[in-house]
Amino acid sequence: MNPLIIGMMPLIVVCTSLALDAPFPSPYPAPEPGQRLTPPVSPIPSINGAKVYGASVGKELLFQVAISGKRPMEITATGLPKGLSMSPEGLISGKIDQAGDYPIQITAKNAHGVGSGTITIRIGKGISLTPPMAWNSWYSYSEAVSQEAIEKTAQLMRDRGLLNHGWSFVNIDDCWQGKRGGDLFAIQPNSKFPDMKAMCDRLHAMGLKVGIYSSPWMGTYAGFIGGSAPNPEADFSGLAIPEDQQLQEGQIFGRYPGLHHRRVDRTGTVWYFDRDAKQWAQWGFDYVKVDWNPNDVPTTQKIKNALDASGRDIILSLSNATPFDRIKPLSQLANLWRTTGDIQDTWQSISRIGFSQDKWQPYTKPGHWNDPDMLQIGRIGTPNNANSQFRPTRLTRDEEYLQVSLWSLLSAPLIISSDLEHIDDFTMGLLTNDEVIAVNQDPAANPAAKVWDKDGFQVWTKTLSDGALAAGFFNTGDQKGVCSVSLSDLGLNGTYQVRDLWKRQDAGTAAGTIAVELNPHGATMLKFQETGESPQTPSTPRQ
Repeated sequence: MNPLIIGMMPLIVVCTSLALDAPFPSPYPAPEPGQRLTPPVSPIPSINGAKVYGASVGKELLFQVAISGKRPMEITATGLPKGLSMSPEGLISGKIDQAGDYPIQITAKNAHGVGSGTITIRIGKGISLTPPMAWNSWYSYSEAVSQEAIEKTAQLMRDRGLLNHGWSFVNIDDCWQGKRGGDLFAIQPNSKFPDMKAMCDRLHAMGLKVGIYSSPWMGTYAGFIGGSAPNPEADFSGLAIPEDQQLQEGQIFGRYPGLHHRRVDRTGTVWYFDRDAKQWAQWGFDYVKVDWNPNDVPTTQKIKNALDASGRDIILSLSNATPFDRIKPLSQLANLWRTTGDIQDTWQSISRIGFSQDKWQPYTKPGHWNDPDMLQIGRIGTPNNANSQFRPTRLTRDEEYLQVSLWSLLSAPLIISSDLEHIDDFTMGLLTNDEVIAVNQDPAANPAAKVWDKDGFQVWTKTLSDGALAAGFFNTGDQKGVCSVSLSDLGLNGTYQVRDLWKRQDAGTAAGTIAVELNPHGATMLKFQETGESPQTPSTPRQ
């Protein structure tokens, strides 16, 4: 059994769902603040996470089917195409030399039951066909990131069961870089990363993918070298700070804003990013965050060309604060792009960023994602510090629900940066709710829409691939209140079965107008499925 399940059983009772014909309560009550709403993970097998996976023709692919449930478990696949195989743990690997869609039926059995589902491998139609679900080092270890920390985090993602719910990337942010060298004269790691290839191989064997960080500039925000240089020798004499003033090996431009002071916040005369991309491919990286400002189209095109020529599928994540007036061409080149500067774990930051994403939504589509930056949940560290200890987020529990709910509706990358070793039960509930994750990972990737914004309440909706509507009800005010909305304002006309996605339970049928009580800075996430019945007169909300 997963050791987390033994030691961290949720202290909640799973309520029985309302009868299917019971009316939706009016108002629907807000949860008790601080309560974990996600039920315990069922021992019965369940196929979770992304149901579609993209890879290029003839390139190596690696896809871990996310399956929750008690181990031991027998996992089988029907319809595996030529060139692919699946391990007993559900790790699909290999390559396919012909474009097309390849549906694979997955069945998982254990002593408690059977779960099944279809995973479609899509070849030649792009990569990152659902938003990445990742852990990133920046808000946790930050300047103290190391191979040891990355491998420890990967093991925790597996041991804590996060892999079983679709969390599949472990990403190194800034601070891994040493000097240029090797056969490719590419950036080599500093001594904190003794063997990049061995690290990637270990994570791949666990069913995880690996990300890295760079910049087209000569320097990075944390003061390390980037993908270009002032001369063919990559000699930064005269630009670097004295060695005895460097905080750590490789941090030759000093801590932020050192790159601005040293005037390396620009692309050098010699372009080395193509060499770096080939090095990352040789090591086995699957994702790169490329950080500079402003993101421009010619540089992004050069970066994409380098990744395409690397010999490996590598997801391209642009950072930071993508200029909106360039979003159309940039969104065609990158797999994801930051719509903002760095987020912080404050209500002001997450609300300002999250509720301003509507103008970006037309550019969301499979393989191309708006990125409003990382989830500020759980225990985190201080950016631009060598962190060895972590503190609780400054967000309230309701604000954590709100951020995860809104980011899921937005089809945003779900990227955490929290301490997994001491993760608490509440945070596990945020990360293992498969119905909320399914909204984020919905293969249709329909844009989210802000359909209601009045009196401090907002409602955002997203049409799902099964025809249902997911809706997030948000209270931006400082007092508990009731959001009363006509279903027609959500684009709904008829009678609907309503499901509470965080509680994973049916909540009754609704027609006409619904009322949802919300905690300060709180959220409720509902799914509406049409019943086919004629609309009924809604009940009057209780005062």
